[in-house]
Amino acid sequence: MNYEPLVDIQRHPFSQVTLIDLRDNAFAAGNWPLVYILSDEKHLRAYIGETTNTLARMSTHLKHNEKQLLTAVHLITSEYFNKSATLDIESMLIKYMAADGKYSLLNGNLGLANHNYYQQNALYDEVFREVWNRLIAHGVVSRTLDHLDNSDVFKYSPYKSLSLDQRQGLLTIMHEILNPSVKNIVLEGGAGTGKSVLAIFLFKLLNSEDQRFDLREFSDDEAEIQALLTKLKQALPKPKMALVVPMTSFRITLKKAFKHVSGLSPNMVISPSELSRQHYDIVLVDESHRLRKRKNLGAYFGAFDKTCNALSMDKYSCSEVDWVCKQSNKAIFFYDQDQSIKPSDADTDVFKSLKSAQNSVTHKLLSQFRVKGGQPYVEFVDNLLNGRLKNGAMLTARNYEFVMFDSLNDMVSTISEKERQVGLSRLIAGYAWPWISKKDPKAHDIIIGDVLLRWNSTNTDWINTEHSHKEVGCIHTTQGYDLNYTGIIFGKEIRYDRKNQSIVIDRKNYFDRTGGQGIQDPAELKQYIINIYKTIMLRGIRGTFVYACDNELREYLKQHIPLHTSANATHEVEELVPYVNAVPLFDLQVAAGDFSEPQTAEHGEWVALPYGVRPREGMFACRVIGESMNRVIPNDTLCLFRPDNGGSRNGKTVLIECIDNIDADTDSRYTVKVYKSFKVADEHGWQHTHIQLKPNSYDDSFEPLELTEDEALQYRVVGEFICVID
Repeated sequence: MNYEPLVDIQRHPFSQVTLIDLRDNAFAAGNWPLVYILSDEKHLRAYIGETTNTLARMSTHLKHNEKQLLTAVHLITSEYFNKSATLDIESMLIKYMAADGKYSLLNGNLGLANHNYYQQNALYDEVFREVWNRLIAHGVVSRTLDHLDNSDVFKYSPYKSLSLDQRQGLLTIMHEILNPSVKNIVLEGGAGTGKSVLAIFLFKLLNSEDQRFDLREFSDDEAEIQALLTKLKQALPKPKMALVVPMTSFRITLKKAFKHVSGLSPNMVISPSELSRQHYDIVLVDESHRLRKRKNLGAYFGAFDKTCNALSMDKYSCSEVDWVCKQSNKAIFFYDQDQSIKPSDADTDVFKSLKSAQNSVTHKLLSQFRVKGGQPYVEFVDNLLNGRLKNGAMLTARNYEFVMFDSLNDMVSTISEKERQVGLSRLIAGYAWPWISKKDPKAHDIIIGDVLLRWNSTNTDWINTEHSHKEVGCIHTTQGYDLNYTGIIFGKEIRYDRKNQSIVIDRKNYFDRTGGQGIQDPAELKQYIINIYKTIMLRGIRGTFVYACDNELREYLKQHIPLHTSANATHEVEELVPYVNAVPLFDLQVAAGDFSEPQTAEHGEWVALPYGVRPREGMFACRVIGESMNRVIPNDTLCLFRPDNGGSRNGKTVLIECIDNIDADTDSRYTVKVYKSFKVADEHGWQHTHIQLKPNSYDDSFEPLELTEDEALQYRVVGEFICVID
């Protein structure tokens, strides 16, 4: 199959001699926009850029202290490139190569942007995929794009394009770091508003040795960020910084992400108790709503008390919020009150006092980035769980799968299929079952009908463990993470009171030992559990599936969430009457392309006709297998045919049988193809010269079958294609 490449990649030594050779390169010498990668195999460092003046840009890099030590340059060129496209491809290469992890990038993370331009989706998505595949072939990168899309290293990379909302948050933080009268900065935002991305972006920005922005033109807000960064570098040339992450599992994940970023290291991501070891210029706290107080701490009581003693603080009155404030000159909290899920979490009053202090400022993030359902989905879930929806109100999201299941079996199967298709699809449940399998790995924790499931086999980075798609996660192993699809199981600790039309909590079925101890007020416990379900329902990027154990709750949710329809569900249909509303199904196992073994063309069952199709005697259905006709007939599709009655067949799709038992070339008997007859006129009239049986496929590798008049006698047209049935 002939294929015209969209891009070309050439590797050259990175030297002054190469500059002379590049004068013969039409793209490099002709001021054509291109993308380049400078790299060094020995020290595994790289720099990615784009330019319309290659010779001048390479000359500048050869004078740079760090870049002149790089040894190779890959020039990525294409006749399809324009300035917007090369900016976009440069930005995407920085993001994905940072996640690939082979090289430590010398690039700063300011100036990355998403650009909209002509044919961006129609053409340039394919161009970038080809660029990446060619870089794999050149040994520059190793992992596929699909793999990286699902990796935490990519999701929590500091090389991200900030939204307008996030850039405004970044500007606020940078201004206030420079403001001597401000001590604490609180960034508020709901789940999926990009708090973690912003925290990591800022951390990288302030820890880059040399941004080298003089080669880049910035927008107004980016120029302002650059000016502020210059001032910050003057005030704090090498700031002592830490990123505090309260949850152990998420902290380990972010340590892995920091390991692959130049200028960052895993030991910059710390637990709250590690704050006692030193004082910091700047401390950022991600998921700060999970900072704790001295209540329901279990095994953590000892470490909590020890840290309080080290910091000379009263263990009964302080919280980890106080530790952060004491051990930093500037404290930046990324906070969401609605994700506080346990009584050990610091009180909301602590954060209210923090925000109202004279030396504190607050900024809100509003845009939703995680779920494709956007802010309407977030608000809908909040109203759904708090009983604020009108009867029958449903969310209509074109690009988000929000589905209610009557069968847990069906939901488990659907999640398994999504895992196979796109990965990162997990079951998550409320804490309504004890963790029996922790001590007995063969035991099942969650038993609902004939469905037997186990809780997460580990608390550490569970989502990325090998068999996690076969287990059930909880709030503690999923909070902070992004998933593609989630299957949410509402346990029996949460029910629906139809009489009072409200969600109620059944305390005896809530098994999070540290999540319920010491709570006397039922309303307080209800709020924690509502927050848990809201948080886990905002994990799925592409879709959220729901099943409820409580019958009344299930009926309530079905009023507001579209119901899943099983592909195997039985429906009442009218009686099938031969050639009135049904035709016979022939068990030909017709093969489109690679034929099947010969089979007897007898029918034993009837199939219903599509609405509006008028039946005729002799019509029949059979299943077409293969890809040679996939522009019209997808693989494994039930199709309707009428008997061949002669006449012109040119241009028609037909079912053809080989007269011999098995065709010598194809080793098969039946096929579906487009028929075309070639004729010439002579003194005796029209004469056939040959017949062509042509595929109609997106795959160009399928070749037409050319038959001479004699060869055509070995083939018989059985039927003419009418339509696809199913």
